[in-house]
Amino acid sequence: MSAFERLSQYQPAALAVLRIVTAVLFFEHATQKLFNFPAAPFEVTPLFFVAGVIELIGSILILLGLFTRPVAFILSGEMAFAYFMVHMQIDFFPANNQGDGPILFCFIFLYLVFAGPGRWALDNRLR
Repeated sequence: MSAFERLSQYQPAALAVLRIVTAVLFFEHATQKLFNFPAAPFEVTPLFFVAGVIELIGSILILLGLFTRPVAFILSGEMAFAYFMVHMQIDFFPANNQGDGPILFCFIFLYLVFAGPGRWALDNRLR
């Protein structure tokens, strides 16, 4: 067995770390919209406020690994919506429209829909 094959035993833990780090980073975007921390470089419209509420609740649930798959599905859709409604309007290319983050969040959350929460998740206690 090669060294790389032995790493497979750590896949559930690595998935959990990806889930937790993603949730912490996503939580920051929620607090920016809802509490202006860190200071938002944009006006918080009612649509941004609703997005902030979804992001706050969703990031906490993803962090805890609770209802991971359905929450990740909703958050993936929210990020796709954000990209096309906000970032794509600025420029076609993600490098020019600051859309890299929403695209990455969208696909990480979509991956969590299929992969589940990994280790260290409350979802594992519910089974």
